[in-house]
Amino acid sequence: MHSFDSKIKDLYEYMPALTKREDFDEFWQDTIQEAKQVPLKPEMEDYDYPSEHIKAYTFSYNGFDDTRIGGLYLLPTFLKKEKYPCLINYHGYTGGRGIPSDFMVWLNMGFTVISVDCRDQGGVTGNSAVYSSGWNGDIACKGILDKNEYYFRAVYMDCLKAIDFAETCPEIDRNRIVLNGHSQGGGIAMAVSALDSRPVIAMVDCPSNSNIEKRIEDSNGSFGSVTNMLKRYPYHLEKAYETLSYFDTMNMADKIQCKLFASVALRDEVCPPLCYFASYNRISAPKQINIYPFNGHDGAYPIHIEKKLRYLKDSKILED
Repeated sequence: MHSFDSKIKDLYEYMPALTKREDFDEFWQDTIQEAKQVPLKPEMEDYDYPSEHIKAYTFSYNGFDDTRIGGLYLLPTFLKKEKYPCLINYHGYTGGRGIPSDFMVWLNMGFTVISVDCRDQGGVTGNSAVYSSGWNGDIACKGILDKNEYYFRAVYMDCLKAIDFAETCPEIDRNRIVLNGHSQGGGIAMAVSALDSRPVIAMVDCPSNSNIEKRIEDSNGSFGSVTNMLKRYPYHLEKAYETLSYFDTMNMADKIQCKLFASVALRDEVCPPLCYFASYNRISAPKQINIYPFNGHDGAYPIHIEKKLRYLKDSKILED
């Protein structure tokens, strides 16, 4: 028996009380309907990539509002197929859509790739939303006193609409859509797979946005900015917690229908594994999780990505 076995046992037993409000489901139903009212208006342009084996594009579409969400669309044309499975990638906190070479491992497996920006972070995407409250300079606090304004409301919908964009691409098999994300991106993939039934697999690594109140109380990762805000404005505590409850993946995990392949690392102080298990333990869909005892927020990336590739191969999603 290893010294960390008891820690792992505790993870599987962790079930903090949900923070879900009575109108939680209604809120998300209304939010999705509001997002659908915004025309997608997708546009693509050629991306000059120095390989004859890959076709690359930049794209944009309307997100939750009239913010144009930017990203990359990549095709493994060397396979010369009519239809391909699609991997939709959501990036980590402050990241962006990346560059084509970031995604060669997925293209080599036979996936098309859609890598989408989160608004107002490190990509090319801006933000047309207006916030009446929050903490200047950090996205985790934008609009935090109003659930209808909160930053992740738009982001979850922007990222859900990446599936709508995928369905406009004639090369993509809409029945073989996989979501992928690390950290913030993993939290988004959790949320999108709970709010939309179209993905068939979600791969989430060291996911964020779970058990958010504990993240704030321990000042972990991006939600440490909320901790700092509440130090200065302690009278906003209850309202901030109420808003954040709508975006906590532990409150929506029971809605996930697709297969889930997850990972956490026991030394991760950015997105602690205990916080993620508050969501994982509530998923009733087929699921697997990999636990890395000695890794931090890196999540044993080189090792774990090969496990993801084997999982996808065994899932038969690559078979026509």
